[in-house]
Amino acid sequence: MCGIAGLYTLDETRPADPSIVDAMCRMIVHRGPDDQGVHVHGGAQIGMRRLSIIDLASGHQPIHNEERTVWVVFNGEIYNFRELRRELEALGHRFYTQTDTECIVHAYEQYGEDCFRRLRGMFGIAILDLRERKLVLARDRLGKKPLYYTTTPDGTLAFASELKCLYAVPGFWPRISAEATHDYFALGYVPAPASIYEGVHKLPPAHYLVVRQGQVSVQRYWQLDFGPKWQAGEAELKGQLLEKLEDAVRARLVSDVPFGAFLSGGIDSSVVAVLMARNLAAPVKTFTIGFKEAAFNELPDARAVATHIGADHHELIVEADAVGLLKDLVWYFDEPFGDSSAIPTYLVSRLAAQHVKMVLSGDGGDELFAGYERYRRFQRLDAFARGTLGLGGTALRAASLVAGKARGVRLRRIADRVDQPYPQRYLSGVALNTAADLRMLLVPEVAGNDPFVRVSDRFTRADIADPMEKILAGDIDTYLADDILVKVDRMTMANSLEARSPLLDHELLEFAARLPLDLKLRNGSGKYLLKQVARDLLPAAVLDKPKQGFAIPVAKWFREDLRELMLDTLADRRFRERGIFNTAGVRRCMELHLAGSHDYSEPLWLLLTYEMWARRFIDGGVQARPVPVAA
Repeated sequence: MCGIAGLYTLDETRPADPSIVDAMCRMIVHRGPDDQGVHVHGGAQIGMRRLSIIDLASGHQPIHNEERTVWVVFNGEIYNFRELRRELEALGHRFYTQTDTECIVHAYEQYGEDCFRRLRGMFGIAILDLRERKLVLARDRLGKKPLYYTTTPDGTLAFASELKCLYAVPGFWPRISAEATHDYFALGYVPAPASIYEGVHKLPPAHYLVVRQGQVSVQRYWQLDFGPKWQAGEAELKGQLLEKLEDAVRARLVSDVPFGAFLSGGIDSSVVAVLMARNLAAPVKTFTIGFKEAAFNELPDARAVATHIGADHHELIVEADAVGLLKDLVWYFDEPFGDSSAIPTYLVSRLAAQHVKMVLSGDGGDELFAGYERYRRFQRLDAFARGTLGLGGTALRAASLVAGKARGVRLRRIADRVDQPYPQRYLSGVALNTAADLRMLLVPEVAGNDPFVRVSDRFTRADIADPMEKILAGDIDTYLADDILVKVDRMTMANSLEARSPLLDHELLEFAARLPLDLKLRNGSGKYLLKQVARDLLPAAVLDKPKQGFAIPVAKWFREDLRELMLDTLADRRFRERGIFNTAGVRRCMELHLAGSHDYSEPLWLLLTYEMWARRFIDGGVQARPVPVAA
């Protein structure tokens, strides 16, 4: 696991300054504390920071081919590198290391840009091809590993694993994007290919970029297909799913360093942990975060699974003062990030990093097997809208007039959703703020009219017939890629810890996507077939408990422990003068939340994290080292 960075001068007659990539790499030492490597050739320079996981002795990057005409820096892991190496050696390629990175070099030599289809793993890759005089960047299918790029005014393409690296590039001048700010307050994240800065892009998942003769092109190399559906019976598909799950876990157990697993007590991480235990001789080291508030605490469930598999188990209770980490954690996200579960993710990563260097996680199960409650809510809402022949919204608004305040607000919001077409009917239920909320929080130029303007098309794939599967595909492309995987990558890397996600193995994804929807969402319950597999592996109590999610009790904290922090931050002169916020609306939002008549914890968290980010990156500038995070 590493971080990569580099420059490629589009004007090939102008040599690059070799000190720049060194400065870029020093921004991301946390991603790779073990080693640094740089290669410079004319107007090109590529560099990396390395967290050594495989081939500790000879895995120094950049890595090259036999003639030193192709050079690679790479962030991630390739799980089929041994099979790929045997294939390439049979074709005449000669290797000088035992790393997975070198397989990328020779696969590129052999197959060109088509090589990315052959890689099973997670990756952000930069390939400098001196023969063809081009730079190639690539990102894994799901976007587990990040990759940003921009073009500076002097004609230089700069790329990096994290946005902050670009501050070391001469000519880079960050300008906050009003569109990205709008999207952040609507969704809680900035969806690819945009970033918070104008002119800076995320390379989308499953895409590669080629720079050649001053031209930049971006191409997709993979897309998840949801058909044709498997025709086998349920029992046979259950057996195949177990085989795919076990293969995905087993492939990720290749490591030259100690490793363990995140264990929440839910189905996804529990299945991963039990399959690890089945394939290891020593006890699995497991790590869990809990809360004093019972509604958010899964420690007893995780403990039961750990006991069931004989794990070496470690736990930590999260207190409200952990939010004090926020002003430091914004360094690792680079742009505003509104998912409050980043706090426990950071803390469980810090706990794990005290014992291991790599962990497996259960991320991806909800998107893959329709596990989120919002999928069931949408099904019910869609059925209600069709069953009431277009009159459901009117009826709900009438009911809201006689309901209590909180219930009345909820009924009016449901009525608005019922009256909307697809995909707005779904998106309005998962967005963190409605159009009315955005007008309350933001000035009109930023608030806009459509909260989903830049993500709606991700939920309307023409090759998918069923609306629910369109939703699953859209969530994989947006929420999973730009929220969940960003959170896991940044918070684990902040602790120099590698996280691997077996449930996001692309071969498992391709199998699961073609399962009939009834084997995912059945009788108002998600993850149907996964649960049938899990029943043979886990205690019944784990399967039958309600899903809690990895969240923090932020609504309660804002009314108690975090009340003063919220009031002080959002009343500060710097906040008022940003020219982004509707300060009267923000004040009203705080008053209603503190009074208990409304739950505005999500918009308040978005405001708080945005302001913390702005103070760190806009007001404070960027340093090569972050503010130390409290132990």
